[in-house]
Amino acid sequence: MAGGTADGAGPDGARTAFASALRAAITGSGLSLDRIQARLRARGASVSVTALSYWQSGKRQPERPGSLSAVRVLEEILGVPAGSLLGLLPPPRPRGAARRDRQGEEPLTFTRETLQPLLDRVGAPDALDQQHQLKLVGLHDRCEIAADGGQRRVTSRAVFQAGADGQDRWLLVYAQDDAASVPQVHAVRNCRVGRAETDDTHGILVAELLFDRPIDRGETHLIEYSLTNAGPPYPECRATHYREFRRPVREYLLEIHFAPEAVPSRCWQYSRGGDTTPSRRRLRLDSAGGVHAVALDFGPGIFGIGWE
Repeated sequence: MAGGTADGAGPDGARTAFASALRAAITGSGLSLDRIQARLRARGASVSVTALSYWQSGKRQPERPGSLSAVRVLEEILGVPAGSLLGLLPPPRPRGAARRDRQGEEPLTFTRETLQPLLDRVGAPDALDQQHQLKLVGLHDRCEIAADGGQRRVTSRAVFQAGADGQDRWLLVYAQDDAASVPQVHAVRNCRVGRAETDDTHGILVAELLFDRPIDRGETHLIEYSLTNAGPPYPECRATHYREFRRPVREYLLEIHFAPEAVPSRCWQYSRGGDTTPSRRRLRLDSAGGVHAVALDFGPGIFGIGWE
C-alpha cells in the first residue's frame, strides 16, 4: 500500500490524489494537453494526449516504467517540485494470474487451483489431465492496441486437426493482464460460443467454442473468434501480448497493430520453451503501424511480442 496519509492509503485514494495534483499542475501551467505532449516528446518521453487526459481525470494512472519516467519529465515541464507527482503513485499492482519478472515479458502461468473451478463449471473437469484428440495446427492472433495504450481487441484464426472421430469443440482459456476486466468472446465464423465462465479476481475466461459440425480423424477445421474489451479506457496490457502453448504448434503468427497515438519507440519478439534459453529479437514497425512475428514448429513454451 502507498503513502502515509488518508488520501494515499490505498490504490484508489492514491489514484485520486495523483489525478487531482496533476490536474492542478496542468491548470497552473496554462499549457494544453497537446502542448504538454509535444514537450514530452521533445524530451524523449512518448505519452498520448488520451493517456494524459485519463491520468488527470483519474480513469487511469501511470504504472509502466516508461510512463513513470514520463511523469518525472512531466514534473519539470509543469514546474512542480521533483517527486511531487511521482510520490503520489502507489507501487505497480500485480495483474492477471501472476507477476511478470521483466517489463514486456510473460508472467508465470496461472495455477491449476485457479483454473480448475472454471473448468468444473463449463463441464470439462478433466481437461487438464485427459489426452487431447484435437491438434492445433496453426494459429493467427491480431491484437489491436487503442489510442490510450490499452488492448481493444484480439482476433484469432485457428486451424485444428482431429486425432479421433467426433471432435466438435475447443476449450478456450484466456488470461487478461488487467484482472479488473475480462473480455467478451464472440464467434466470427465456423463456430459458436457454448458455456463460458469468468474469474474476475484473476481475469480469466474459459469458454467452449463449438464447431459448426463434428470432424473425424484426419479432418481439419478452421474457426475465427474475437475477444473484445470495453472502453475507453481499455484494459492495460503491460506492453506485451503472448501465447502459452502446452503442446507443439506448427505455425503461430502474431500481429500487433497500434493506433497512431500509441505507436511505441521499439518492439521485440521473445520466446521461452522448456529448458531452452529465452530468446529475444528486435522488430521493426511496418507502414501500417504494426509489427508481426512468426514461430514455426514451436512449443511447448511461450511466444510473444513486447514494446515500449
